[in-house]
Parts: sequence; structure tokens; C-alpha cells
Amino acid sequence: MHRLFGASKKTPKPSLTDAITATDLRVDAVEVKIRKLDAELIKYKDQMKKMRDGPAKNSVKTKAMRILKERKLYESQREQLQQQSFNMEQASFTTENLKNVMTTVDAMKTANTVMKQQYKKVNLDKIEQMQDEMEDIMDQANEIQETLGRSYGVPDDIDEDELEAELDALGDELYEEEEPSYLEDETLELPTTESTEPQTERLDEFGLPEAPLKA
Repeated sequence: MHRLFGASKKTPKPSLTDAITATDLRVDAVEVKIRKLDAELIKYKDQMKKMRDGPAKNSVKTKAMRILKERKLYESQREQLQQQSFNMEQASFTTENLKNVMTTVDAMKTANTVMKQQYKKVNLDKIEQMQDEMEDIMDQANEIQETLGRSYGVPDDIDEDELEAELDALGDELYEEEEPSYLEDETLELPTTESTEPQTERLDEFGLPEAPLKA
């Protein structure tokens, strides 16, 4: 038969998440039943308030007691289911933590292996040799700079006091720049047209002004 129609597929086992979901659904269903019983209890209680003592009231009281016992049973079931759900959630949380720990450990192992492989490629002796060579090169470069920076023709026995005295004698002349002659302003002499001084009139012997002389 299995060869003709093939073997039936195995159903996967339910996980903790599936079990928690199913348990929560059962809790919800029990709570719905408890709410219905509460509504019936309220109804019977209101009826008993309006009724006088007697067989009818006792009959309603018996129904209410039966509903109350049923309610207690459902409440006990709800508490058990909630505790089961809580325990499974704790187990699921612990399982996830263990998975994260294992993942971290695997990653650290891989990193440790890579570090060991890379460290084998490092030669400390070559690194120290390279550092020594770089230090020698820097010393040689400094010596070259000092050699190129030497001054020629300047005596070594110059008196510093004489230099300071000469510097003080120069004064502000070091900071003044002579202006080129081609930038100096040329003063243009313009011919004077009229004199600004007032001219005094000449009088003749009769006291009359004389006529101006023709050039």
C-alpha cells in the first residue's frame, strides 16, 4: 500500500510557541464561560431579592448554587492553564537564551581561530627591524637638514652685545620702507590768472579816478 500511494508525511512536533498559543486560546474560552455564568448568577440573585421565602425562592437558590459551583470549577481550570502557559513561556525564554549563548560562543571560537591564523603571519623580528631602520632613516634625514641649514661666511665669534647696540641704533628705520621716486606726487606749477589782492584806484589832481593804462 505504501508503495502504491506513498508513505504519509510525518507531522512536525508542536513547538513551545504553538503550545503556548493553544493554551492561551483555551484560557480565553474558559473566561468566556465564566462571564456567561456570572450573568446567570446576577439574574438569579436579582430574582431572589424580589421573591419571598418559600419553595420558589429555594428552587432559584438551588440553581444559583449549581451555577456558582460550576463557576468555581472553571476558575480552577483557568488558573491551571495560565500557570501552564507561564511555565512554557519561561522554558521558551530559557531556550532562546541558550541559543543566543551558543551563537555567541561559536562566533568567539571562529574569531579566535582567525586571530591565531593571522598572528602566525606576523613576524615580530621583522617589525622590530623595520622600526630600527625607520629610526636610522629619520636620524639621517635630520643630519641632512642640519647640514643644508648651515650658514656660510658668518663668523662664530660675533658679540651679541654689539649686535643689540647696532639694532637699537637703527631704531625704526628697519620698519620704514622708502617710497619709490616714481610714486611721489609731482607738484605742478599753474600760471596765476588774477591776483586776489584788491587793486587801489589812482586819483588825478582833481580827485577823479585815472583811466587804466592800456598795455
